[in-house]
Amino acid sequence: MITARGLTKVYGSIRAVDDLTFDVVPGAVTGFLGPNGAGKSTTMRMIVGLDRPTAGTATVGGRPYAALPAPLREVGALLDAGAMHPGRTGRAHLRIAAHTHGIASSRVDEVLDQVGLAHAGRRRIRGYSLGMRQRLGIAAALLGDPQVLLFDEPVNGLDLDGVRWIRSLLRGFADEGRTVLVSSHLMSEVQLVADRVVVIGDGRLVADSTVAELLGRAGGPRVRVRTPRPDDLIRHLPAHALAERTGTDELEVAGIGPADVGDLAHAVGVPVHHLSEVEQSLEHAYLALTGQQVDPVPEGLAR
Repeated sequence: MITARGLTKVYGSIRAVDDLTFDVVPGAVTGFLGPNGAGKSTTMRMIVGLDRPTAGTATVGGRPYAALPAPLREVGALLDAGAMHPGRTGRAHLRIAAHTHGIASSRVDEVLDQVGLAHAGRRRIRGYSLGMRQRLGIAAALLGDPQVLLFDEPVNGLDLDGVRWIRSLLRGFADEGRTVLVSSHLMSEVQLVADRVVVIGDGRLVADSTVAELLGRAGGPRVRVRTPRPDDLIRHLPAHALAERTGTDELEVAGIGPADVGDLAHAVGVPVHHLSEVEQSLEHAYLALTGQQVDPVPEGLAR
């Protein structure tokens, strides 16, 4: 179990993480969500002892990461797939990690096979693609067969098969009763695998709940409408309805159902070429809860 209590990190005048309190429980995939720059990576770095909190605590199994007697056997983390010596082979990278943690070298071949890199283990890392480096980083995280996994943006650089494989891996670990925390700004991707979500924005906690609870809190249906006269339809929407232009002739309307939108369009003489209810998403739930846009933060300001 991962526990954060009042976790805070301040860099000069920037409050990257602001009084975060949450738990990551065993037996579930917990998605750690928020836009770029929300403070997700900084929080995960504090959990594994790479950054010192300004205030508050982060523990794994009731102890700070630095106090764990065999960290790699208890926590597997992928925070930066680029943090590897490019001149080493993938196999050598894992053998060094195994040796320093008292893990049998036979485990190296097992995890290389598990992540689909058995054919590339003797190649230099400098020749690996981004997706291959991601897989090697995941192999290193799995090396000690840990009970806790922390992955920061694990699908970066992976192709479609790799993304599906990651979903299966995370789901399988959670089903075995292990603790899984996976961060992403791709909320739609995490929605496919997560049981619970911790959502943050500007370093502060926005939501800590099951996926179903969060979607329920977003409130009301969303309706996709395609019409050659979107502005006319918007002008006649009731005050409690919100409309978002998603294309030249397309809207998404929140706050009223598809039947109401269709009846309204008919009553005011606006032609409708398509009308459907939109499946609720974590991204829309986030926007509904915070009123913010999920926009990337400029690179120089990313936290």
